Amino acid sequence: MSPKVQVDQYFAALERLKARGEPISNDAVALEAGKGRGSIKKSRPAHAELIAAIDNAMKEQQEIKVAVNPVPGLKSDIEELKRRLDQSLDREVALLHELYDLRAKVKQLTEENRRLKMGRLVPVK
Repeated sequence: MSPKVQVDQYFAALERLKARGEPISNDAVALEAGKGRGSIKKSRPAHAELIAAIDNAMKEQQEIKVAVNPVPGLKSDIEELKRRLDQSLDREVALLHELYDLRAKVKQLTEENRRLKMGRLVPVK
């Protein structure tokens, strides 16, 4: 059997899988075409176009699955939002810590300034 006829059989098998909505992979297409698993190989030049078509069909199938069931996409969005919230809370805590340190420093400097105005010298550190 010529490689052209075999590739045509694979393409027909791919179209049948698409029509039925079954999971698409190289092995699934090969089995649907009546061949063995692994018979579609990247090393064969005649299969390059077929493999590209299978990859495109798999991507389309996944996009349809996400459009029909948005929950997996929403879960990843939730995880991203949780991560960003944790980062922002970490920044807030760091800023509050810095604020408390600066307020303590202002209080200390105010007290030293008051003592200097009263004539009591503060030892230099």
